[in-house]
Amino acid sequence: QVQLVESGGGLVQPGGSLRLSCAASGSILRVYDMSWYRQAPGKQRELVAVITYGSSTNYADSVKGRFTISRDSAKNTVYLQMNSLKPEDTAVYYCNADGADREYRSFHAWGQGTQVTVAS
Repeated sequence: QVQLVESGGGLVQPGGSLRLSCAASGSILRVYDMSWYRQAPGKQRELVAVITYGSSTNYADSVKGRFTISRDSAKNTVYLQMNSLKPEDTAVYYCNADGADREYRSFHAWGQGTQVTVAS
């Protein structure tokens, strides 16, 4: 079984920065795409950023130029550097990973979520 554990959320003032981390653990053969999603109160979960195994990236228009996704494949860890944060970035942020385990079964795992609140 593959588990994802996020960390790094918290309360920050508008214009501030936070860095989220998400580590995958378990019987992992390889992790392919790793993504960050977010869900604000009363809204649907939305894709924020994705990074492929080859480190290609894609971002939601609302975060382009402010957020940076990166990964350390040796550690099966993905990061989200969030700069110039706005109140509308307030949400629970979830990590997601697709890959294969050591029995060559595919997995699609979610983290438990970490709260990011941007407020003065």
